[in-house]
Amino acid sequence: MRKLTLLLPVIAFAAFAAYQTKDDDRTWAIYKADAESTSYAPLTQINTANVHQLQPAWTFGLSDMKPGSRPANSECNPIIIDGVMYATSAKHLVYAVDAGTGKQLWSFDPFDGAEGGGVSRGVTYWENGDDKRILLTGGDILFALNAQTGRPIPTFGKEGKVSMNVGLRDDPETISVIPTSPGIVYNDLLIMGAEVSELYGAQPGYIRAYNCVTGKLEWTFHTIPLPGEPGYETWPKDAYKYAGGVNDWAGMSLDMKRGIVFLALGSPSYDFYGADRKGDNLYGNSVVALDAATGKYIWHYQLVHHDLWDYDLPAPPNLVTIARAGKNVDAVAQVTKHGFLFVFNRETGEPLFPIEERKVPASRIPGEEASPTQPFPLKPKPFARQWMTEADLTHYSDAGRDSVLKKFRSMRYEGLFTPPDLKGTLMLPGSRGGAEWGGAAYDPSTSVLFVKSNDSPEIQSMKKVEEEKEARDQTVYEQGKSVYMTYCVACHGKDKNGDEPNYPSLIGLKNRMTREAALDKIKKGGGKMPAFASVVKGKEKGIIAFLYEREQNSGKVSKMETGQTKAGADKYLNLTAYGHFRDPDGNPALRPPWGTLNAINLTTGDYEWQIPLGNNERLRAKDAPETGQEGSAGPIVTAGGLIFISGTNDKKLRAIDKKTGKILWETLLPGVANATACTYMHKGKQYVALSVGGTKENPSGSIMAFALP
Repeated sequence: MRKLTLLLPVIAFAAFAAYQTKDDDRTWAIYKADAESTSYAPLTQINTANVHQLQPAWTFGLSDMKPGSRPANSECNPIIIDGVMYATSAKHLVYAVDAGTGKQLWSFDPFDGAEGGGVSRGVTYWENGDDKRILLTGGDILFALNAQTGRPIPTFGKEGKVSMNVGLRDDPETISVIPTSPGIVYNDLLIMGAEVSELYGAQPGYIRAYNCVTGKLEWTFHTIPLPGEPGYETWPKDAYKYAGGVNDWAGMSLDMKRGIVFLALGSPSYDFYGADRKGDNLYGNSVVALDAATGKYIWHYQLVHHDLWDYDLPAPPNLVTIARAGKNVDAVAQVTKHGFLFVFNRETGEPLFPIEERKVPASRIPGEEASPTQPFPLKPKPFARQWMTEADLTHYSDAGRDSVLKKFRSMRYEGLFTPPDLKGTLMLPGSRGGAEWGGAAYDPSTSVLFVKSNDSPEIQSMKKVEEEKEARDQTVYEQGKSVYMTYCVACHGKDKNGDEPNYPSLIGLKNRMTREAALDKIKKGGGKMPAFASVVKGKEKGIIAFLYEREQNSGKVSKMETGQTKAGADKYLNLTAYGHFRDPDGNPALRPPWGTLNAINLTTGDYEWQIPLGNNERLRAKDAPETGQEGSAGPIVTAGGLIFISGTNDKKLRAIDKKTGKILWETLLPGVANATACTYMHKGKQYVALSVGGTKENPSGSIMAFALP
């Protein structure tokens, strides 16, 4: 057995070398296809004339989740290098498989058998001659693996690992940053963003470049500027010491020729209340261009000032080329959660369509100073709905209609940038609305951009968090319940039933996750869930007692467990953040469509077409168009005239005519494929592949590939 174990890496290496000599296709060698983040493939074998013949080619079934686990939600966009596909599972393990058969070549567990998990949208590849590496993150650790064997490179960092907690503002032993999207390679640099908490006490989302050979940190760009740096004046003078967020969690794009990396930055923390961060808060919600070699600032454009809505820039900028006055202009196109598309000159940051600053409503929450204006592009028109009236409310039953109408009339609502209010406010498109992390796909032959959009209104319910009193008569269980009802109920529900697939049920948590793993997840966050380390500090016993239904074993809260806050530090929380506006039966309060696919001509700024994407058969009215559904996965586009897209809850992968928006082929998948697809050639055959989420029978999910007969 020992000899066989030693021989396996040699066999894997030989197999890898054989595939290399047979196939050198690199159509999809980078997350979202290429450094420009186009999600475009110049392949024509599968086209509008024959796509109806597509059939399953192979399935790589994953098995790294325990039986009985909650079905996994994979967001991985696989990459393919010389006949080998590299992908991550929902549990965040890395796999190398034969791109023609789905046969596993090797796997790597960054958690070394521990619970693991968290969102992973893929890996990054780097090579220099015979030195070929897979770069990835697992939790807050950056790894470099030998692409041929899957083994860590011992000379990278410390035994193949680099802590991404090192080099931020605070003590690396007390923080945790967890990247969700892969980095991007410029020469020998891996440029990385990160996921950070969105609550009070979050870390700043600095952009960092690591040496692909040694793991050394080469440069850092301060997304919350330090004294003397451009943008520092848009914050309170000491904000750099405590403010957080402004991170690139969605990925970035790279102009290799010019050596410019383009960032899509998120909002400052806390997302919904900014009394401690008065000002525009650069570089929050900004497209930023940096010198990729040095991290030096080149230009920026802020798309939301002093964000109070969690309108992070949700996807990498698309690098595109647009005809202007008889000349081709290289540009940057950025989609947003609030339904706008902004287009800028790639070198200067000058808008290529007019943008005007318009007055927006003022805040009424004590201490808050909302920005008096916000930028509105005049073209293209919004690809998501940004306004609703009573006529837009659904009517599935009289009682349901009365309920949503009463709620609608009770809230403050003055359109797109209505600030959070103690009365409650309505958000549309919503924090899950507009474009999501799947982003847009760009067709260079037509200069058309394709973007999936969601219309998902939600309610902001702001509440002041009072300074906690000493709770002498409160049990540990009651303390945990209080924490849950303040911070967790919006997503997981009062009854802990959640809102699948985005927000899991916590019923029976004790049967599928250890208390230690659950507490680690609460502290570090993952996926849509922010890190709650600062919230549960001193209350760990309480939240675990509540989640694991240990009421009978919980005693009184001690003085040290009350988690008292400093006097005078007012905090407000949005208690219904990321929830849905629905009627009492769980039906959407807004009339369909709830999801669309849009084709926008970047030369003219006009729409070529728009279609609903996805369908809820139960809620679809007779003879009505499909309802459309929410979805985060993005489209891909090919030279064969096709768009491929999944991500909707009807579990379908669709092929769409890019000229007309007509659906030409669709297939029902075993689970929800909340992931962007990829397409590539292998031994003369074109494949379309994607990560598919888990099911009750197979919670780990799979990777599926399709091809022509």
